[in-house]
Amino acid sequence: MDVYTVNPLTDPRWETLVARHPCASVFHQRGWLAALAETYGYEPIALCGASADQQLSCGIVFCWISSWITGARLVSLPFSDHCDPLVGDASEFDFVFAHLQGQNAERKYKYIEVRALTSVATVSSGLRETASFCFHMLDLRDDLPRIFGGFHKDCVQRKIRRAEREQLSCETGTSEESIRQFYRLLVRTRKRHNLLPQPLAWFRNLARLMGDRLTIRIAKKGGIPIAGLLSLRHRETVVYKYGCSDERFHNLGAVPFLFWNLIKDSKGAGVEQLDFGRSDWSQQSLVLFKDRFGAVRSTLNYFRLSRGNESSKTPLIAPMIQRGVPYMPDAILCVAGSIAYRHVG
Repeated sequence: MDVYTVNPLTDPRWETLVARHPCASVFHQRGWLAALAETYGYEPIALCGASADQQLSCGIVFCWISSWITGARLVSLPFSDHCDPLVGDASEFDFVFAHLQGQNAERKYKYIEVRALTSVATVSSGLRETASFCFHMLDLRDDLPRIFGGFHKDCVQRKIRRAEREQLSCETGTSEESIRQFYRLLVRTRKRHNLLPQPLAWFRNLARLMGDRLTIRIAKKGGIPIAGLLSLRHRETVVYKYGCSDERFHNLGAVPFLFWNLIKDSKGAGVEQLDFGRSDWSQQSLVLFKDRFGAVRSTLNYFRLSRGNESSKTPLIAPMIQRGVPYMPDAILCVAGSIAYRHVG
């Protein structure tokens, strides 16, 4: 097998591979890759086992990130919880990755990172585990009463019923107004957690480029947006990617209410599993929140080929500045996020 580099944004064979490969996810889709390129200036490339006139038999997609702050590197993929190599087995991964190692000797990347749900990446020589996360997946193939019955009675079921008694509404859409309502809640949430918000352009680009595979849900009380949830879909899997809320209304149960609406709508559309995404093991409250929906835990590992022993996490902002985030004006936070995020993918 020969290895070739293709552009997944322009080569139609990439979409064909993503559509049929069992390990493909929403993060392999052209819309997600195009949003990364347009928002952050990252260059997507895919190493594939086929020449220009052949069908793609396998592929590993990366983004080339060039930053004067954090260095040059290949990541599969930035701002994506996971991105499995689309290969048949470990030996196929080794063959493709060996080609990449040869390129690394010439280009001298700071590191090459693979974020794999499967264990296929662990067997390649030179790769080492640099980070471990908790990953949750919820099986949606059962009927709705049984799924609801699997929720924690006090922390989820009771809150959903409270939200229904409070007559919260759930509005779905990807209009500019929906994106802005969601973003205002997101900025509030990130500020509460001492984090910079992602650029507004990121969500606009995602909505435009992902099309009907992206959905924004906004919970409202009396017409006031109080919580938001952004989800993505690939085949029979829906991915919870971003959530946000107004803490003044937490007692109304808006977040569990949105997840319940996501689950009901997904079941109706033939979805079979809900990907709750990754959580840091140190974020026990978030891990427990996902546990209480009956989602099953597993471990998600990230692997790197690097020239040194640098940390797998690049600080988004200095700790001293981070402590000041709750006191900064929203406009300044948004500008700072737009500048910082392109360096930390």
